Amino acid sequence: MSTLSILLSDQVAQPQWGKDALLSYCQESITIHYKTEHRLGAIQRAGRKLDNQGINSIKLSGSGWDLESCWHFWLGYRNAKNNNKVSWPKLSTEDKQELKHRLAIIDWCRDIVNQPAETLSPLELATQSAKLISTYSSDIKYNIITGEALKTHDYMGIYTVGKGSDRPAALLELDYNPSQNPKAPIVACLVGKGITFDSGGYSLKPSSFMESMRADMGGAALVTSALALAIARGVNHRIKLYLCCADNLVSGNAFKLGDIIRYRNGKTVEIDNTDAEGRLVLADGLISADKDKPHYIIDCATLTGAAKIAVGNDYQSLLSFDDKLANALLVSSEIEHEAFWRLPLAEFHRSQFPSSFADIANSGLPNTAGASTAAAFLSYFIKNYKQNWLHIDCSATFRKSASALWATGATGIGVRTIANLLSTLK
Repeated sequence: MSTLSILLSDQVAQPQWGKDALLSYCQESITIHYKTEHRLGAIQRAGRKLDNQGINSIKLSGSGWDLESCWHFWLGYRNAKNNNKVSWPKLSTEDKQELKHRLAIIDWCRDIVNQPAETLSPLELATQSAKLISTYSSDIKYNIITGEALKTHDYMGIYTVGKGSDRPAALLELDYNPSQNPKAPIVACLVGKGITFDSGGYSLKPSSFMESMRADMGGAALVTSALALAIARGVNHRIKLYLCCADNLVSGNAFKLGDIIRYRNGKTVEIDNTDAEGRLVLADGLISADKDKPHYIIDCATLTGAAKIAVGNDYQSLLSFDDKLANALLVSSEIEHEAFWRLPLAEFHRSQFPSSFADIANSGLPNTAGASTAAAFLSYFIKNYKQNWLHIDCSATFRKSASALWATGATGIGVRTIANLLSTLK
């Protein structure tokens, strides 16, 4: 198929294309018709429609194509097979560079989340993540701890969850320090859940829930990509990254209900649901982040189905005790045209996972707010949890089926927002 030109118009389409038609066609071009107040959404929907019609080579032509319209078209037009090609319009040097970074980094995020678990082991996730960030700066040092070494270093959450798999679990510790001063303050620590496949363990998921569990490492992909984009945009303060990577599988070595994990900070956790494993691996990363004494801690995880029930696939869910920091992220999300929604997190949520055998259990009581209790569980691994900590439950990371705006698969939502926030923190 020859390359078609795609035009923009704020005028309604001719009557033959139907009332409020989004697209009109002629021999060598297609026009996207939008209402000014819904411009970016209309452009993204048009991209999705053109992909559905099998039009896989286009040129954005005519007036009106700025950075955001180009990007939103690509968000809708791109699919998991990555077989669509776009010729971009002329942009300013600055906008051209920003588009280039988004195409490289956010597409990396979408691609690695879409990758089958068979080809993305915990070690491979950690390695590829370090490689991505190394592309944008030489001012990094990193270390990957795997397998039995996790137990030696007392990373018992990651070790326990991952020991049921033939593929060793892994922890990535990465330090971006542009000053190269080992005593430079750490402005932010990022912590990501990297469960490369989640069967649910002995609390086995139904097949309908398990089929999308290639995406259970979406939190790790999100924080990695956000750091890469922040560096590409010029952030120049010290940031550390922890990725907590493991498979959660069933075997003779897998952890079981009733097991108790003792963490480095002294907390003990009884396992009453092996499908609540993300919080167990994140706990290790949060303990390490907290010991670094950063100004801020941000963790990202595809942690609960409850968050998706609350906001669907359309928003990333935000939970925090810190109103000022939460509002700063929401401001960043507006600037970057990404959807976040704040869910409740209160002190009483911290009492909703009692255990008779340990300090806490790893899942909440029945009929409690699952996303809130999961976040409250994480608070036990941060000393000053009421200040300077954000938890993002990645409810918009992956779509099991296509919508009017998105193809099936990963979205990349949140990368820009967190990158923006990182640039504002001090």
